[in-house]
Amino acid sequence: MKKPVVGVIGNSHRVENRFQVQMVGERNLRAVAEVSGAVPLMFAGSPDITDISALLDVVDGIVLTGARANVHPTRFNVDPCEKHEPYDIHRDEVALALSVACVARGIPLFGICRGLQEMNVAFGGSLHPEIREIPGRMNHRMPRLENGEIHPDPTVVFADRHDVELIPGGAFAKILGCDRIKVNSLHGQGILQPGQRVVVEGVAEDGTIEAIRIAEAPAFALGVQWHAEYDPQKNPINRALFEAFGDALVARRRAAA
Repeated sequence: MKKPVVGVIGNSHRVENRFQVQMVGERNLRAVAEVSGAVPLMFAGSPDITDISALLDVVDGIVLTGARANVHPTRFNVDPCEKHEPYDIHRDEVALALSVACVARGIPLFGICRGLQEMNVAFGGSLHPEIREIPGRMNHRMPRLENGEIHPDPTVVFADRHDVELIPGGAFAKILGCDRIKVNSLHGQGILQPGQRVVVEGVAEDGTIEAIRIAEAPAFALGVQWHAEYDPQKNPINRALFEAFGDALVARRRAAA
């Protein structure tokens, strides 16, 4: 049997402040190729380029990656604010429609960081633009130096930062074989109100939602708030998630055959 193909969404980016490009972090591609055992296929997060129905006819699964841009607040009936920019409204349009379409068609869907947030909004949920501003919440953003610059050492940036309690007997607990894990944290925006079909399966020690699944989805439809793509080749938690995603891809391809 041929390797499954996984669509990995692109992000709008401007090179040298002149050239508009679609960009995907290489760690996402390597996680799909090296751990899920699939061929990663980048596609544009732009609705005038990407035909969702045609895309889903040729892939066996979808990964919604993390990204610098926040989901635009008008997607969940909140006024936008300059301090919460940048936004990527074209990716919003593709990712939200794609989340619903994947679940409807039984195509495995894995949302990471922004991807989890997109899945939640796609099913009617809302987000908070800055989780750390909620009383009692920790700062979930990436570590920075005293001068405000991002820490130069990626092992510090992506280090495990906090625990996540998983729902006993849930999809994540079954995949990971435990009810508590430790994860990295590199986000400002986060889930405020879960969507109608969004089942919360993991919560950080401060109450921040970290893991979700879509209820009654016929295939893998999970989202994580942490960056699972950073080290699944070594980290057993993230490896198990990408392997489970890979198993779902194979099952999807076999069923289609």
